[in-house]
Amino acid sequence: MTVAIVGATASGKSDLAMAAAAAVAGVEIVAADAMQVYRGMDIGTAKPTSEDRRAVTHHCLDLVEPSAVFTLADYQPAGLDAMAGITARGGSPLLVAGTGLYLAAVVDRLELPGVWPEIRADLEAQSAVEPGGLYKRLQSLDPAAATRMEPTNIRRIVRALEVCLGSGRPFSSFGPGMESYPPSQICQIGLRWNRAVLGSRIEARVRRMMDAGLLAEVSRLAAGPEPLSRTAAQALGYKELIDHLAGRLTLPRAVESVIIRTRQFATRQDRWFRRDPRIRWIDIETDALEALPALVEALRR
Repeated sequence: MTVAIVGATASGKSDLAMAAAAAVAGVEIVAADAMQVYRGMDIGTAKPTSEDRRAVTHHCLDLVEPSAVFTLADYQPAGLDAMAGITARGGSPLLVAGTGLYLAAVVDRLELPGVWPEIRADLEAQSAVEPGGLYKRLQSLDPAAATRMEPTNIRRIVRALEVCLGSGRPFSSFGPGMESYPPSQICQIGLRWNRAVLGSRIEARVRRMMDAGLLAEVSRLAAGPEPLSRTAAQALGYKELIDHLAGRLTLPRAVESVIIRTRQFATRQDRWFRRDPRIRWIDIETDALEALPALVEALRR
């Protein structure tokens, strides 16, 4: 059976997935993460280690260079192909989802609109001058879409406006919409932590990433032959350390900003996943492996 693990960043999804793959034969892991698709962005995205990837087959990692534009429309066929291949081999796909929209694209096979690069480029240029104006424009063109995204999430606002302007249809008109949760053959298991405990876990993980060489990783990527794509450059940890390398933030201030922004992101992830009534939530006290029995049972169905 295909199963998905969902939950906020630092909730222990990857460790749980590895434990499940060790317990159930034929499990292969499919990442549903918007940042782990980028090669070289390893430490800051908490990408599975080389040892983990040798032990268990992983899919949808390292798909493109960090200079490339990569969208939901690129991820969807990659994710679906990976799942189909695992099933054809008699295995069990295990989705590890940090990006709710990427998960929805494969769970619900969302109808995705096209792309209009020239319109997007114009909107991105406008966002650099007056980001708040884009959200107001979206509120006018597609109020339903505007209510489903944060006014500060420029990347999603630009995408919604690109579709509105390019297709002549509201962005919210594509597919069943994110407020629709049709029956699915994919079992979703959510890891739910006390918010304060999760906040402490996030801080500890950011500091471990710094000890593991995140600053050197960001420095190497920033000095690469091609500039980072807009999406890659805004990734948690990378944006702040790029600002540090450019002299805009001290290192302690940059690290603190990473912690704060990651906690805010975890709150948004939690809100996104909690809307889906199909998710079976498991309250975690101290270790994500507390959910292992339920996950193993689901995989063996």
